[in-house]
Amino acid sequence: MKTIGIILIAIGLIGTIYTGFNYVTKEKVVDIGSIEISANKKHGLRWSPIMGIVFIAVGAGFYLIGSKKRLA
Repeated sequence: MKTIGIILIAIGLIGTIYTGFNYVTKEKVVDIGSIEISANKKHGLRWSPIMGIVFIAVGAGFYLIGSKKRLA
């Protein structure tokens, strides 16, 4: 449980600092016989920093639960 908690906290920190990323795909615009024209299209993937905070809170919960189990 402690390991899962640490992983979730790390993901939460990264998700809070970096709130998204961009990537590029190629799309065919025209395809006539041997002539092919393609264009690059930008896409963005965004998320709220609140999701990172939620991951940190859940990870802290897992970490604390894992710590209490070992003490008992």
